[in-house]
Amino acid sequence: MRTSSTMRTRKTRGSTSSRTARAAATLAAGALALSLTACGGGDDDKDSGDKGGDRDPAASVTLPKLDGQSLEVAAVWTGTEQENFKKVLAEFEKRTGAEVTFVPAQDPIINFLGSKIAGGAPPDVVMLPQPGAIKQAVDKGWAKPLGAEATKELGENYSQGWQDIGKVGGKQYGVYYKAANKSLIWYNAQVFENAGAAEPKTWDELLTTAQTIYDSGVTPFSVGGADGWTLTDWFENVYLSQAGPEKYDQLAKHEIKWTDPSVKEALTTLAEIWGKKDYVAGGASGALQTEFPASVTQTFTGGDQPKAGMVYEGDFVQVNIGETKAEIGTDAKVFPFPAVGDTAPVVSGGDAAVILEESKAAQALATWLASPDAAAIQAKLGGFLSPNKGIDSSVYPNEVQKKIAEALVAAGDDFRFDMSDQAPQAFGGTPGKGEWKTLQDFLKNPKDVAGAQAKLEADAAAAYGG
Repeated sequence: MRTSSTMRTRKTRGSTSSRTARAAATLAAGALALSLTACGGGDDDKDSGDKGGDRDPAASVTLPKLDGQSLEVAAVWTGTEQENFKKVLAEFEKRTGAEVTFVPAQDPIINFLGSKIAGGAPPDVVMLPQPGAIKQAVDKGWAKPLGAEATKELGENYSQGWQDIGKVGGKQYGVYYKAANKSLIWYNAQVFENAGAAEPKTWDELLTTAQTIYDSGVTPFSVGGADGWTLTDWFENVYLSQAGPEKYDQLAKHEIKWTDPSVKEALTTLAEIWGKKDYVAGGASGALQTEFPASVTQTFTGGDQPKAGMVYEGDFVQVNIGETKAEIGTDAKVFPFPAVGDTAPVVSGGDAAVILEESKAAQALATWLASPDAAAIQAKLGGFLSPNKGIDSSVYPNEVQKKIAEALVAAGDDFRFDMSDQAPQAFGGTPGKGEWKTLQDFLKNPKDVAGAQAKLEADAAAAYGG
């Protein structure tokens, strides 16, 4: 989830006043905390046949007959995430008669698309994991606006905020099919119980919990540092809570520099964990060789002596936990990212379907992905969160996921989108470059706050154009 691009004009929820935004964040985080604290431990999709346009009694969306037509859909998803999405595409095939092929993409996805387009073989639809990438695809003349049916479906099922982040120049280009709550810390319940550790609500309490876990003989944190986007997510949660939403919006648009004192404060705070000896599994060098999926699975394997007691990342972690023997809600539990400043952070991310090759079939697929029917299929498989208001939350496979989904929908427009995903791709979305690389270097040497700030600002200035 690289939410893992030119985004200078993109606004998050910047039109909201600071006081309103803080209040909304407090409410959203509070609702999520209550939901997760309460957590313990589908609808059947029927084939509509090939009657194209005829409405299946079980369907909420009408799709055209597309016999003989074919589509290619590209996304960076791999493993279980990819296989689950293919089930959604398979249902589209059943309902329309179209043939859909999944095309594995690579980061940075705009470069991947550029090579496909240059070779004369672009996918018909692409799932873009950054709002900035949508704008870049529009600016390059690659993306096609959504048609009336897709726009109508989107308007019926999504809050205005989720519609707006898929717009460029007032036109709707993206359907945010998948969302992420990126303000969660997952933990091994047995490790916490053995140590006598409690779920923290503040950063200071998180540090106390970490020390308690460490004293029990288990390394506190697992960090997937080989994937730079996980490190940007750490930073964004700390920064949003500590600096506040107005500063967050300003930094996201590069209206303030990365040499700002607020960035220094956030990096210094991060170093309280990243720079603490033996707090990160494998140390900095080990973390930098650990990819995101392994950072999750190693937290929930090894009995009561796993490689780490906690791992930070979004709701999609459940897909990886599902590859272990741990049961979500019993063996694997979760708490909201603790408040570093006045309020706990609420950071979201997402993946949007964007049409590159205009056709009746491509527009129908966008309409399908904007429907509750499509999202419900993947929701019931786990490790998936949708901002679609039309989904019955009972389809989610466990109480943890259900409550996270309900909190996301209840938050409406009151969220902050992943900061690095709003940045130009060269700065916020390219492996081995920009923010990803600098934060990897900072994980290796968290004492060099000033050096990290200077490098971040130099790369940001180049990417944003000064």
